[in-house]
Amino acid sequence: MRENSAMSDPRHIAIIMDGNGRWAKARGLPRSAGHRAGVEALRNVVRAAGERGLDFLTLFAFSSENWSRPSGEVGDLMGLLKLFIRRDLAELHRNNVRVRVIGEREGLPADICSLLNEAESLTYRNSGLNLVIAFNYGARDEIVRAVQSIGRDIAAGLLDPSSISAELISANLDTAQIPDPDLIIRTSGEMRLSNFLLWQAAYSELLFVPCHWPDFAAADLDAAYEAFRQRERRYGGVEVQEQPKEYEMIVSRPPVKGAAV
Repeated sequence: MRENSAMSDPRHIAIIMDGNGRWAKARGLPRSAGHRAGVEALRNVVRAAGERGLDFLTLFAFSSENWSRPSGEVGDLMGLLKLFIRRDLAELHRNNVRVRVIGEREGLPADICSLLNEAESLTYRNSGLNLVIAFNYGARDEIVRAVQSIGRDIAAGLLDPSSISAELISANLDTAQIPDPDLIIRTSGEMRLSNFLLWQAAYSELLFVPCHWPDFAAADLDAAYEAFRQRERRYGGVEVQEQPKEYEMIVSRPPVKGAAV
């Protein structure tokens, strides 16, 4: 745990990549064009994170609730995931990036599962940036699965209920062995977590930026770093610090030129 004084750079940044559809609509383009532009932004941010020495970058790629979207859009998203892994996995591996996937895999198409497994197994021994892809992920579902796992151990006589702790629950989550995020960023101006890392976000700093995800660039990541450096994480302490002006500037700044409002 960091000291309560001025903070160093975050080890783990998680991003809710929001606004692809609105970005496309503002330009008179189909939603699929927004998702394609979002993948390009993803590539750029992953490279920027690696260059800045970030340890963990978690990206909310596909929610377990996204299956309710039109079948054509879901198909486009699946196709983009497959294209990203096939096109970018070799580069990620060369750059010493380790790919991890969180979320429920049961019931996913076999070809998707195969690609996710390939990405994890190929990069397992890499020691650079940990790229955590939240796919078919929902925080409530994750917590339910963790509790069910603990319940099975209790039913089997392997665990006493009195030994249940926050650490035990964390160890049964998809993110076991992954530190909680220091900073969670959401693009497109929406100010909610939308069922993303609810347990892990207990002490995370939150940053909501107005630009849509396809417009999020390395400069925005740098601004997020600077905002984080100005924060003071008290972990339940009583010392109060005034909201940093840098944070207010980032939240209120207009989208970059060409972005929708």
